[in-house]
Amino acid sequence: MPQITPILRARRERRLAKQRDNAARTRNTFLSLGMIVSLLIAALIITSAFAYVNLTRDLPSIETLPQFLNPPDGLLLQPTRIYDRTRENILFTFAPNDAPRRYIPLSDSNPQYLPKSLADAVIAKTDPKFWQHSGYSLATITNYENHATLAQRLVYDLLLFDEPASLRRALRERILAAQITAHFGRTQILEWYLNSANFGRHAFGSETAAQLYFGKSATQLSTTESAILAAVSDSPSLNPYDAPQTALERGTETIRMMSTLGLLSDEATANALGESPLFQTPPPSQPQFAAAFVNLLLAQLDSQIPRARIERGGLTIVSTLDYNVQKGSSCVTAFYAARLAGLPDPLIECEALRFLPALPPGVTVSDSSASAIITDPRNGQILAVVGETLQAQETPLIGSHQPGSALDAFVYLTGFTRGLSPASLIWDIPGKTDVQNFDGAYHGPIRLRVALANDYPAPTAQVLAQMGLENVTKIASSFGVARDKELTLLNAAGAYGAFAQQGVYFGQTIADEFWPVTLFRVAGNDGSVWLDWTTPQAQPVVTPGLAYLMNHALSDETAREGALQSSNVLEIGRPAAVKLGQTDDALDAWAIGYTPTRVAAVWTGTHSFSKLTPRLSAALWNALMQIASQDLPRDDWSVPAEVAVINVCDPSGMLPTAECPTLVSEVFLNGNEPLQADNMYRKFAVNRETGLLATVFTLPQLIEERVYLVVPSDARAWAESAGLAIPPATYDVIQAPQINPDVSITFPALFAEVSGNVKIDGTAAGSDFVSYRVLVGQGLNPQEWIQIGEGAAPVTNGLLAEWNTNGLNGLYAVQLQVVRSDQRVDSAVIQVTVK
Repeated sequence: MPQITPILRARRERRLAKQRDNAARTRNTFLSLGMIVSLLIAALIITSAFAYVNLTRDLPSIETLPQFLNPPDGLLLQPTRIYDRTRENILFTFAPNDAPRRYIPLSDSNPQYLPKSLADAVIAKTDPKFWQHSGYSLATITNYENHATLAQRLVYDLLLFDEPASLRRALRERILAAQITAHFGRTQILEWYLNSANFGRHAFGSETAAQLYFGKSATQLSTTESAILAAVSDSPSLNPYDAPQTALERGTETIRMMSTLGLLSDEATANALGESPLFQTPPPSQPQFAAAFVNLLLAQLDSQIPRARIERGGLTIVSTLDYNVQKGSSCVTAFYAARLAGLPDPLIECEALRFLPALPPGVTVSDSSASAIITDPRNGQILAVVGETLQAQETPLIGSHQPGSALDAFVYLTGFTRGLSPASLIWDIPGKTDVQNFDGAYHGPIRLRVALANDYPAPTAQVLAQMGLENVTKIASSFGVARDKELTLLNAAGAYGAFAQQGVYFGQTIADEFWPVTLFRVAGNDGSVWLDWTTPQAQPVVTPGLAYLMNHALSDETAREGALQSSNVLEIGRPAAVKLGQTDDALDAWAIGYTPTRVAAVWTGTHSFSKLTPRLSAALWNALMQIASQDLPRDDWSVPAEVAVINVCDPSGMLPTAECPTLVSEVFLNGNEPLQADNMYRKFAVNRETGLLATVFTLPQLIEERVYLVVPSDARAWAESAGLAIPPATYDVIQAPQINPDVSITFPALFAEVSGNVKIDGTAAGSDFVSYRVLVGQGLNPQEWIQIGEGAAPVTNGLLAEWNTNGLNGLYAVQLQVVRSDQRVDSAVIQVTVK
């Protein structure tokens, strides 16, 4: 028995040790879990804190609301106004009229204050739980565009309008709504809302809306009228002017909602439903000055400031518009459109009409329309925009249209970047391309500047084929245009304005694209600057040298042909570069031209089959450029250091020779100047009686030298059909000369075939003999002779010279000349063929 006790004790100790281990393990597990949970809670707290800090970072101050909504002078945010560049002329006011907006307090009984019925109607329609919640609602938090309470609407409209829709904005909106409700109280929130809500037609605040739709003060509104305005504030586009029947129906719906919420007694409800409110007659629409410009300005501003915030008021927008240029441009375009449509002149005063050239006689396009834009390329500012004008009536629209050949300049620019120049020769003849010129004619050998200046698409197609569409597209895209897409006046003016500024495009980046701009700055009524585009951005797109080549070619008055030259329609009394353009179907015609200080782009279009030509658009362009430039110096483009000016032969563009009839001054990038002499104009010896090329056998007294334009074989048929003087294709009839016994070649025989080392035999003798020489020349009538032998002693039927013909091939003339003592020279000539 004594031995059993230690065994039992050991077992008990082992059991107790195991229990202690299990207890310790359990305790450690709980401690670990507790620590993990604590860490998670701490992380959650820290994350929440960081999230809250991030959520409330840069949160607008609610103290700005009283400045906007409850100013000490009783005047609300005044309407936003758009001014011209001088701030002397208002272009547009975002209000039904230009009267100041008036703040009216809310009261239950004071007849000079807003009526309680208006407040009850707004609560019933927009925020039924207004008096119960804390200023916000979480029910619609995932609908970022829904602002469920009056407080949330105020916060969004005035404090968070510039933030993108997101969960972050939705949370910030509710934080601020709770703050303003707690800080200012519900009654103040309601009063602010009634004095600032949007009631459509740029009517903000119930007082403005009541005057607009009912012709009375908001203090005099009936219950029915209050219900209608409350419904309008919830959907401003459904107002009594734009949707009168819908406005009445929604007003009735609001009255019933007020009754359901106990805000109207049964009797008051019946009276309200029985009332027939009278709406004001909408005022007749008045022509808006520079409407197209204003629309363009707002489109550019939309990417910077939400339209709703602009319309709400409190901003001053200073535009780039030149009031006088806009006025002159609009009236001239009205006369142009009327005359083009065959209508009488408009009955408007137009001092600038003196600048409009006469249109071509007999041209009438009844359904034509025209639009235009004028910019300052030095800063990318838009000075005037004329909306599409149809039969003398200007609209606020500026569309995009097919460019046709208006962007062909970028084909030539691509060529200039790859070694071509305005002087480069191109043959505009049949068979070179399937593209036809607009005038239906071929123009033969011309320099590229002539093709560019006169809008000849056939040569353009040849250059395009050489350069490759991909390369042209890439260069055009750097200017913000594409030949295969529709073109706007804004894009056209911007692209060609870059040439005007020696390759630098001035403007601003708007919605990730570079544009000319319509405004200088946007400022708040408190003087704060919301947007400042006074200083333009500069975007170099091409070198000054390349830009100068384009400017020099497009401004060359001597390069213009036909009606463009005879009418002087592109001459404005100062250096101006112009690119004309039209579509193949003749439904669109462009004139885009510029000086160093102004750009004008004009479009004329039609939907009929009338044949429009750029000559028409050029007339309007001429007038607009003179209007815009009349007070500016007559600047020209200076020659960049990378450009050389050289006299060349026209049309080859090569160095002039004595035979070249026309020399012109041309421009080249350094390193691309011509090195070879002109080979198109050559002197030919012709038998004046037969008109055939003279040979060595033609009598000297019948030979005269004439200069001809040498055309390639594929151009000969065109040259003949065009009546162009070209050199004869055949030689004079060869007749064997009479043999002089003292001067003759007896071997080889006439017309013999020779090769290798040829011995020339014959006679060189006679009285008064001094010396002789033997010469050879290539062709029937060689222009160059090479001496192969000579002698000072007479030779009779002997060896005169030896001629090594190795390496030669073709027809050659062999001439023996004998010099007499009286300086007379007798000669004998034979023709041989070297094989």
